[in-house]
Amino acid sequence: MSSSVKNFTVGYNPLNKSNTFSSGDYLMGQVTFELTNECEVQSLFVKLKGKAQVSWTENYGKTIVTYQSKEKYFSIKQFVIQESMGKLMSFNLAQCCKNVLSPGCHVYPFTFQIPVQDLPSSFKGSCGKILYTVEANLNRSMRMDSKAKAEFTLIQKTNHDPVMMSPQQNMIDKKMKVFSTGSVAMDVSIAKTGFCQGEGIRVMASIQNKSSRDIKPKYCLYRKYSYFANKKRKVETKDILKEEGEAIPHSAGQTVTRIITVPSTVTTSILNCNIIKVEYRLRVYLDVKYASDPEVKFHIVILPALEGSDNQQSSDFLTSEFDQFPNPYMSGGMSFLQNPAAPEPSAPPPSYETYGMYPSFTEITFPVAILPAFQAYPAVPPHYPAAAATPFGFNPNPNPNPPVWGFESQQPIAAPQPSDPPPPYGAYAMYPPLPDFENKS
Repeated sequence: MSSSVKNFTVGYNPLNKSNTFSSGDYLMGQVTFELTNECEVQSLFVKLKGKAQVSWTENYGKTIVTYQSKEKYFSIKQFVIQESMGKLMSFNLAQCCKNVLSPGCHVYPFTFQIPVQDLPSSFKGSCGKILYTVEANLNRSMRMDSKAKAEFTLIQKTNHDPVMMSPQQNMIDKKMKVFSTGSVAMDVSIAKTGFCQGEGIRVMASIQNKSSRDIKPKYCLYRKYSYFANKKRKVETKDILKEEGEAIPHSAGQTVTRIITVPSTVTTSILNCNIIKVEYRLRVYLDVKYASDPEVKFHIVILPALEGSDNQQSSDFLTSEFDQFPNPYMSGGMSFLQNPAAPEPSAPPPSYETYGMYPSFTEITFPVAILPAFQAYPAVPPHYPAAAATPFGFNPNPNPNPPVWGFESQQPIAAPQPSDPPPPYGAYAMYPPLPDFENKS
C-alpha cells in the first residue's frame, strides 16, 4: 500500500552568501509535503540539534577494540501540529477533534534561534564529525513516521582573545656533525597567532650559516586532527602546503622574509570541543644535505574569513550600475554625484548674468508702488479719508507724499495722557452719529 505522503522535505533559508550560521542567529525554514488524499495527522514537529561524535577501531592481535564518544550541545523541539490536542476536548464535545489535513501541498514555516553559547564549528573527518541539523517528523496513527533532515554549517564566532594578536618568536642553534662542520643558527618570528582563511603569514627569519655547506630555508604548513574517546587519542596529520626560499651560501648570514598564504578552503581551528580538535602548525626548517634539519614550529590558529562590508559592496554595486547606464545629459558618468569644486577664496563672485538663469537687471522695471501690480483682483479697498485731528497728540505722517497703496497707511496713535479728558464719540468718524432720544421719566 503506497503512502499518501509524498515529497516530505525540510529546508532552511540562507542567512548570508556563504550560507553559514553562528550562535545566536535565527534559522528560518519550512516543512513541505504533499498529500494524495485526506489524512489524519497525530503530530508534526521540527528539531534543531547540535552534536559531536567520534568512532574508530584498533587491532590488538586478534582483538578489535572500538572507541566511541559523543558530545551533545543542544536539542530544541518545536511542534508545528500539536500532538493529541483535540482528543483532550473530546469528552466535553462528545466527539473526537482530530488533525485532519486535506489533499494537496502543505507548507509549514518555523523559526529557531541557535543557542547563544560557545559552539564549535561544523567538521567532518575520517574518525569523527560535528553536525548541526534541522529534522522534521510527521507522525500518523498506524503508519510509519515520515522523516526528513537537513544539515547546516555553523561557524564559531571570531575569537577576540588577545592571544590571537600576540607575536611569536623561536630560535635554534645547531652544530653540524659527520658530513658537515661548523654550525647554523636561525631566529624566526611571526607577527601574530591567529590568521583568517586566505590571509598571509609574514615570516621573518635571520639565518647565520657558519657551516661548510649551503643551506636552504623551507616552510611547511600542516594540520593536526585529534580524536578522543575512552582516554585514548587518535592523531592524523597532513601537510597543507610547502614552500622553499633561496639558498644561503656557507659562511654567510642573511635575513629573509616570506609570505605564506593560508588556503581559503582549509577547515577553521577547533579548540573548544572535548572529543575533536583541529590544530595547525607552521614549520620553518633549514635543509642541510647529509644532516638532520634544524627546525622551529609555531602554533597557528585559523579563523573564519572576514566577509566584506555590506556598505562597501552596496557602494561598489551602485557605482558599477550607474556606470553602465550613464546620464545622456551629463558628462562624466558618475560625476553628477560628486560635489563641484569650490571656488578659490581670492576669486571674485560671478556676475549676475553669468549663468543666464535670471533676467538682466536692465530688463526689470520696478514701479514706484509694488502693490498696485496686484490690482488684478476684482475689488480694491476704497480710499478712506484721513482721520480728524485729535485732541490728544495725533502724529501726522512725516512723509508728505507717501506711495498710494490703495488704502491709507495708518500710523500708530499716541496713547492719551491720564489727565486728558476722553475724546468725543464722533472724533474719528468711525461710528454713526447717535440719534437724539427724548428724555423719558
